[in-house]
Amino acid sequence: MKKTPDLILLLAIIALVSLGSLMLVSASSVLGLDLHNDPYYFVRHQFYNGILPGLVVLIVTMFVPYTVWRRAVVPFLVAVVILLLLVFVPQFQMSYGGASRWVHLGFISVQPAEFAKLAVILYLAALFSSREKTHGHVHDALVPFLLVVGLIGILIIKQPDVGTLVVVTSASLIVYYLAGARWKHLWMVLGGGLATLIILIRLAPYRMARFTTFLHPELDPKGIGYQVHQALLAVGSGGIWGLGFGRGRQKFRYLPEPAGDSIFAIAAEELGFLRISIVLALYAFIVIRGYQIARKAPDMFSKLVAGGITSWFFVQAVIHVGANLSIFPLTGIPLPLVSYGGSAIVITLVGAGILLNISRYSGD
Repeated sequence: MKKTPDLILLLAIIALVSLGSLMLVSASSVLGLDLHNDPYYFVRHQFYNGILPGLVVLIVTMFVPYTVWRRAVVPFLVAVVILLLLVFVPQFQMSYGGASRWVHLGFISVQPAEFAKLAVILYLAALFSSREKTHGHVHDALVPFLLVVGLIGILIIKQPDVGTLVVVTSASLIVYYLAGARWKHLWMVLGGGLATLIILIRLAPYRMARFTTFLHPELDPKGIGYQVHQALLAVGSGGIWGLGFGRGRQKFRYLPEPAGDSIFAIAAEELGFLRISIVLALYAFIVIRGYQIARKAPDMFSKLVAGGITSWFFVQAVIHVGANLSIFPLTGIPLPLVSYGGSAIVITLVGAGILLNISRYSGD
């Protein structure tokens, strides 16, 4: 029986989007002034191209039955694969900072790898839950699991985008675990993934340099280790109470990507430990609530979708925060619902809407 969506979860998501917008106002002000002579350029662009359409699709997906997505998984996945291929077609390709991750479709630009996160989760949920309906076993789905994740992974790493690759593969592995995979299969996939990651690091000099800097950040503080040092300096400067909203120093072109990859460090500098903890608490609440929805989901498909979406949010937030605290090697990955990026916030809110819809059918 349908219920009201989880309103507390909805309020937490809206609160995080609102706090993220305030953080972006300050973090992007200097960059906007330098590049566009407008301190509010990135905030305005984020609102009209990300937050506003994202909230619309959040409301729509919150009331569209989650079963609709089961019928759409294959067309959605095929569309995402086509978009990932268009990244490498010169007529559609958009590059930035040495990476080709965007597709220009005339009236709009999108980042296909962001859509791949949701597409893979939905496809795997349908794949594994179909085994239950046909009295098959999830173990039989190992080969198609590897093929789909492998194909998407290859297209993402070619961009290159290791951060998104880690998020997609981690969420996929958790969905496989929730579906009832054998431990030996999980360890085999995990081992293969780690081996692939090591090979990717060794093959690309800049990745190897980042990994070496992560292990020994003191080796090159003015070169490859610059961003890590500046991020730690920003977080440390914030102390308990922060420097005050808008008073951070690192956004003055000291810390690269202040509106995206480094927004947590900028926010920690201005808000301080106590207030940035509120943001982290919101993430923790959303993740806990999401897994509760997955546990109470009415069927295997909805359980895997809810668990996969929640894992996606969790892994991505942990990687972003961990990279800014030098807990993980530096990767270019946005903070969910906070960092600048239209495609990222729209697809994240689509995922949140699906999660909220599943909460309408969850048991007590």
